Amino acid sequence: MSIKEHPPHHVPVLLDATLDQLKPISGENYLDLTAGYGGHARQVLAKTTNYTDSVLVDRDDYAISHLSEFEEKGVRLLHTDFVAAARQLVTEGKQFNLVLIDLGVSSPQLDQHERGFSFTKNGPLDMRMDRRQEVSADTLVNTATRDELARIITTYGEEPMGFARRIAEAITTHRPIHTTEDLAELIKQNYRGKWKKIHPATRTFQALRIAVNEELRQVEDVLPLLPKLLKTGGRVGIISFHSLEDRLVKHYFGEQKNAGYEAELDILTKKPLAGDIYDVHNPRSRSAKLRVAVKK
Repeated sequence: MSIKEHPPHHVPVLLDATLDQLKPISGENYLDLTAGYGGHARQVLAKTTNYTDSVLVDRDDYAISHLSEFEEKGVRLLHTDFVAAARQLVTEGKQFNLVLIDLGVSSPQLDQHERGFSFTKNGPLDMRMDRRQEVSADTLVNTATRDELARIITTYGEEPMGFARRIAEAITTHRPIHTTEDLAELIKQNYRGKWKKIHPATRTFQALRIAVNEELRQVEDVLPLLPKLLKTGGRVGIISFHSLEDRLVKHYFGEQKNAGYEAELDILTKKPLAGDIYDVHNPRSRSAKLRVAVKK
């Protein structure tokens, strides 16, 4: 089946809260560094009606293929990761009234078994957001050392070191492993004790996905570029989904708050807006947090 035959089913997280905080108005230009399937962009651009000065970015070819409706209205599409896009736009001298980064994995990525993001749907161990890159989850699972796998699972999955080492040992002993189902079952077999709602493989799959896509390094690298991308009075919103991402955003915003006269951003959200409070009807929003700042 071609990618066009799979309609996207993606409900944007914290949509109302994002619109309320960013306050888009007619004529403003918009940069969406993780446009996905255009859920946030569609609503923001409906309010700004400034398509020709706006830019949508995504590194997923499947997402880019579903953003053609915006391109037809004059929006510029960039098929690359958000750090590369940010650097390119800074070099071009582009600045925006509104910038949004949604760090979550999109619903279609999770729902398509062939993408290999989810252990609930059997598929190849892929997990690449950009399918042009060489390194996949299969690469890490079948070539990384036991110690390197344990480090990835502990650092990015926040799994206790004891269990992480047990998983890493099991993986290296049973290689090659090529499917999500086989990896999830192997982890479950090596789990000691009972588990309830959270599958034992959850944190390992998160860790592999973060490692494959270098997600935390991407966040670290893009944050200092944000003031350069914003016009004076421009607003930026960042939606994170786990503590590792949110910690980086919180730390950067904290540095801006404490920088005194050298601060480039004013922080609008003293505490993040949480999805389980502000978007209770969207199950994808359960762990989401929105932080917002404005350029001085």
